[in-house]
Amino acid sequence: MTAPRALTAPASPQEDASVRPLPWRRMAWVTWRQHRFALTGVAALLGALVLCLWIVGLQVHHAYAAATACHPASSIACEQLIGSFNGTGHFLATGYVLQAVPALIGAFVGAPVLARELETGTFRYAWTQGFGGWRWTLAKLVTLAVLVAASAGALSVLLSWYYHPYFQPYFAGNSMSLTTESSPLVGGLFDLRGVAFAAWTLAAFAIGGLAGMLIRRVVPAILATLAAYTGLAFAAGLYLRQHYLTALVTSKLNVPGSAWIVSQRWLTKGGQRISQSALSHVLQQGGPELAGKGGVPKSLSSWQYLVQHGYTQWTTYQPAGRFWTFQWIEGGWLLALSALLIALTVWLVRRRGGLKPIRPT
Repeated sequence: MTAPRALTAPASPQEDASVRPLPWRRMAWVTWRQHRFALTGVAALLGALVLCLWIVGLQVHHAYAAATACHPASSIACEQLIGSFNGTGHFLATGYVLQAVPALIGAFVGAPVLARELETGTFRYAWTQGFGGWRWTLAKLVTLAVLVAASAGALSVLLSWYYHPYFQPYFAGNSMSLTTESSPLVGGLFDLRGVAFAAWTLAAFAIGGLAGMLIRRVVPAILATLAAYTGLAFAAGLYLRQHYLTALVTSKLNVPGSAWIVSQRWLTKGGQRISQSALSHVLQQGGPELAGKGGVPKSLSSWQYLVQHGYTQWTTYQPAGRFWTFQWIEGGWLLALSALLIALTVWLVRRRGGLKPIRPT
């Protein structure tokens, strides 16, 4: 009697026994489940901000319409309407309060993306679920980056509407100024409009993601994100933005009111710069009424006196017509920086796949 033989078949070379990676589209649901509370918080913050801007913005626009419709502008009634406009929404007039929005989004959405998993050690489970660590990181960062940038872009449209009256500095055909901040390039307002606001929000998120990967603790990563973003924003506003295009230089006194004045200096006949104290002394010789505080000329007659005595004021400025050029320049380098930071974060995750969790002490 012969023993029964088991039927066998050769394995097909085309068949792959390895686990197939999960599709990218599945990560959208996973990202929402993991970060739904943070995203809900951002939605609540932006919703409250939209409501506040809409209510106050209507008041600002109504006050502006009433001031521009008043004639003559030199009358007491018109001056009161202009004062009412300047006092409406005063806490938002400079825009500095809203500068915190991108930083907060980057700190509380971007920083915990990786820091929470690395701090608790849950990344060891999440990164082995058929998706891989670097693909997991890339999918989450890109998905959240698109969401926060799109939300900030939508908010910038409302901000552009809100601040529109502030960039109409002259009162209905006469020279009475409605506001003191009339240049669309002025610091504090430039990066709240156009593409810059979305770009700054995206950069803050990318900074937070990298900080979370490097520090691997949520709270320190949040603080590091706020510090890094603040430093970058100050550096761009104080040193970088004014050099996007070569500034114009003029010795004329009638610089456009909408221009962004970068610097002003007085020179002698020989082309030497004169100090404020020396300038004050010159004006005191012409009459005490000509010298303003700190030696700065306080009236047109002061400037005329200095010009008549051979002094020339040189003003360096950026014209308001460069607004959109500056917007695209700033948005471009911020987008490139964000992409670089996200790519660096993904590379670090791929390179340090064997990270050990950090247990809270």
